[in-house]
Amino acid sequence: MKLPLRARITAWYFAVLVVAFASFAWISDLGFQHSIETTVNDASRANLESIQNVLKRTAPTGIAEIQRELDELGTVWAGAALLEVSDANGKMLFQSLPFKNPYGADNPATGDGISFVTTNLDNLQYRIATRSVDIGGQIFHVRAAVPTEPLDQALDRFRLILKETLPFLVILASLAGYWLSGRALAPVNAIIETARGVGVQNLSSRLAVPPANDELRRLSETLNAMLARLESSVKRLTQFTADASHDLRTPIALIRTSAELSLRRPRTEAEYRETLARILATSEETTHLIENLLALARADSGASELHFENIDLVPRLEKISEEAAILASGKGIEVTREIATGPMRVSADPAAIDRLLVIVFDNAVKYTPRGGRIAMSLSNGSGSARIEIRDSGIGISEKDLPHIFERFYRADQARSREPGGSGLGLAIARWIVDLHGGLIEAESRLGGGSLFRISLPVAPNR
Repeated sequence: MKLPLRARITAWYFAVLVVAFASFAWISDLGFQHSIETTVNDASRANLESIQNVLKRTAPTGIAEIQRELDELGTVWAGAALLEVSDANGKMLFQSLPFKNPYGADNPATGDGISFVTTNLDNLQYRIATRSVDIGGQIFHVRAAVPTEPLDQALDRFRLILKETLPFLVILASLAGYWLSGRALAPVNAIIETARGVGVQNLSSRLAVPPANDELRRLSETLNAMLARLESSVKRLTQFTADASHDLRTPIALIRTSAELSLRRPRTEAEYRETLARILATSEETTHLIENLLALARADSGASELHFENIDLVPRLEKISEEAAILASGKGIEVTREIATGPMRVSADPAAIDRLLVIVFDNAVKYTPRGGRIAMSLSNGSGSARIEIRDSGIGISEKDLPHIFERFYRADQARSREPGGSGLGLAIARWIVDLHGGLIEAESRLGGGSLFRISLPVAPNR
């Protein structure tokens, strides 16, 4: 079973403390040992210098004077240091009593001609320094020993203190870390409790943002942004469901009512045909509405896959405008076009582009009164293919214009009275343009017609 975050943090903190304190103890012990060695070596060098000075002063006066001076020096150093001096032939001129016991060989000499060895003399540990000195042509072998026992005892006491205090300090620091981790995680617990209370019914709730500019503040802001997106998505889904239900209820009720009325009593063939024609027309409108709903549902779920190709817009616009002209001719609407010469290539899904153009042309024909005009143009503007479709229709009011690309949005009553409208066409058009990295805009005013401008990135030359 995994431990809670607070326990895991404390465990990691405990492990880090153990490693840190163990490293500290090891480094301190090495430093203490090095300090002791440096101290006793310096003391041994100083003692050798003192003995050498005595030899320089007394060598001209003879062996007896050397021995007398060394005996006085040994008396002064009694208990603090030992000394031993012999001549070149090995004759002992002076020797402190503990030196009479045998000890190990010296270490190799250092750069100043002094060799060191640590050994026991008379059951006490000493650091012995050895040097050969030349005084007026006479060679003397000099040894000076400094006791290390007091320093070794101090090192032992230091090690004992570390062994006794470090475990206590680790445990105490770990407990403090456990308490601090609880304090540090308290805002996280507050976020968890608040998040638990957020549901579909109250997505407007937001987490409290800590004042400190730290990770918890960024976490709270990120979660609040996520909640805002979820709230917006749920609102859109709820509105989408409500609008879809409303738009589907009317044609289904019309189909059912028409069928029920026809079956109440015998009808003439003409009446049956009229009823069936009405049901067929309503079914076609409903089918178109369902297709649009499915297209938007696939778009929202990301399941709608487009197949991009390098296509030329010129022949596609010519084809769509010709089809629009045929539809417009039934209302006596004049359709004109102005297309730039030469190919105008874009990277696009051919079927999606055709659907986009049909939607915009269909709107233009639908909302342009009999005898009106529709003008289409294609031009190259700053690395983008610009399509403009202008009509002399009833126009869109200023308050409705910002919302015409929203799903199920219908403008004023004059436009709502037009047959076959579901409020999804322009929403699908904007979705197609967005997937192609383009832009769709509308300019309009009531009674002054509408202008739809579509910009698509031009495909790079290969």
